[in-house]
Amino acid sequence: MERFRIIASLMLILVMVAVDARTSFGHDLIVRVKDKKEVAFKEMVKDLKGAKVVYVGETHDNQDHHDLQLRIMQELHRARIPLAIGMEMFTSGSQKELDRWTAGTLSKRRFQEVYLNDWSAPWPLYGDILLFARKNRIPIIGLNVPREITRKVARQGFDALSKEERLRLPPSITCDVDDSYMAMIRRSYSDHDTNAKTFKNFCEAQMLWNKSMAYTMLEFMKKNPNRTVVVITGSGHAVRGGMPAQVSSQNPELTSRVVLPDPAIPTPQLTVEDADYLWLSH
Repeated sequence: MERFRIIASLMLILVMVAVDARTSFGHDLIVRVKDKKEVAFKEMVKDLKGAKVVYVGETHDNQDHHDLQLRIMQELHRARIPLAIGMEMFTSGSQKELDRWTAGTLSKRRFQEVYLNDWSAPWPLYGDILLFARKNRIPIIGLNVPREITRKVARQGFDALSKEERLRLPPSITCDVDDSYMAMIRRSYSDHDTNAKTFKNFCEAQMLWNKSMAYTMLEFMKKNPNRTVVVITGSGHAVRGGMPAQVSSQNPELTSRVVLPDPAIPTPQLTVEDADYLWLSH
């Protein structure tokens, strides 16, 4: 209990420093989670350069988070690291259109139609990232499964999927929700008002999402082993117990880093089991 109070007090101090930094100096505040030290953006990026997968979480409608994702990609690209961008915002069914977009053979108008069919957030939130990928011929990986499937699981549970719907998922995807992941989901999504049955369905949908995105990214990496993948996804998927855990279970040798902006879980509980860096917007 005493140890928890010390950690909680330390993290509270970090948050207070973050508020002061953003208010007084208007610059990034980045905390390296393993030692709770503030580091410069360039120092963080130097560490990210050594990873094969970089997960950068987000709150979908927060432009600051997308700006951070783009800055990280720009720095890695500037270092001549061959990149790919894995995006929750596109389904694997849109991969042909994504390939045409980054090859420069699909018009912006047509691509915006593809984007809006897969994702409901306004184009400007992701537009700079998508244009950056096109300009620099950086592959984009559509990581997601069809929205109607995840929505059905979230409403009714994994068992409600028909045989035909399961055939639309990658092979070997199951929805075994263990106690540790259930605890992580409860911690990460503590603001959801759910009863036990609804929460189980919600948790199964997250697991389905994480495992499917992990499988799709790893299939890409098998064919493109020289590329480092920057994964853009909601913080609840980017947290290490989410998609990264599923990737590690299938390929434990892949080095990775997790960057969480404005933490998806309560700050006093943030540990290296959740993320490597905590970024607070200016």
